Amino acid sequence: MTMKPVTKPRDVVLVVDDSPEALSFLTDALEEAGVTVLVALDGRKALALLEQVTPDVILMDAIMPGLDGFETCRQLKRSSQVAHVPVIFMTGLTETEHILKGFAAGGVDYVTKPIVAETLIARMYAHLANARVAQSTRAALDVTGRTLLAANHRGEVLWCTPQTTRMLEAAFGTAGGDGVSLPEEARRWLADRQAGGPGRKPDSVVIATGTDGRRLRLSPVGQTGPDEILLQLAEETGAGEDTQLKDKLSLTPREAEVLMWVANGKPNRDIAEILGLSPRTVDKHLEQIYAKLGVENRAAAAAMAVRALNGR
Repeated sequence: MTMKPVTKPRDVVLVVDDSPEALSFLTDALEEAGVTVLVALDGRKALALLEQVTPDVILMDAIMPGLDGFETCRQLKRSSQVAHVPVIFMTGLTETEHILKGFAAGGVDYVTKPIVAETLIARMYAHLANARVAQSTRAALDVTGRTLLAANHRGEVLWCTPQTTRMLEAAFGTAGGDGVSLPEEARRWLADRQAGGPGRKPDSVVIATGTDGRRLRLSPVGQTGPDEILLQLAEETGAGEDTQLKDKLSLTPREAEVLMWVANGKPNRDIAEILGLSPRTVDKHLEQIYAKLGVENRAAAAAMAVRALNGR
């Protein structure tokens, strides 16, 4: 039996540039290197195209009329479908602030104009190889059921496994992949852990609570880079004390959490740290709890919580 040779699929590169001359030059060089080239003349056309196709790498002109390359990159990084695709900026701007702006927008590299085709293609393939290794690793973790993500200390998601992306999108109704920021309580929790200082830091933080009592909780796994923290995202089914309080006393999930910790003797400042809230927010929740329970102070609220938990 004759074995047919396996044909390697051609890499697909999206080139975004408002200059017809630059597009012609890059298209010729990339096609000569065996690459399939897609083109877009501006940022909006690029975003529209990315809704239909996912390229392997994007070459992005930094300065374009209308939606410039930096903003285009920021917007595409909010889409879980293409957030993993490496973006290389092409720019005539060599000032440090513009280079940093490109990295901050989500780019992995930049090349200065006039473009040297051989250098661009070599750097493109280096980033493409790194992206494929990272994507394979995330897919492998996903198959094993590991709901992991990496974030920096500002709470910006650097990468996450596909299953984690789906969980975040289901909880918040928006793209939950690379390039987005975690909710405020998670950002505050990460900043507090980074700052250190006196006092015990909460081991985890709840970032979403559904109406059915299900919660998404973030816990640290380890430090994987100078500003990269590996986190585990876990879904908890509400069968604990806070869920009992929610059901028996007609409280919201967050109010039930606050009351549970009040019943366990925690002061407001500790409750704020545990739940990733501000002390003022805890005070507001307690005001609502007192009104709903018809009590005037935390001692009476705690007593009612204990009776509810003991089935009385």
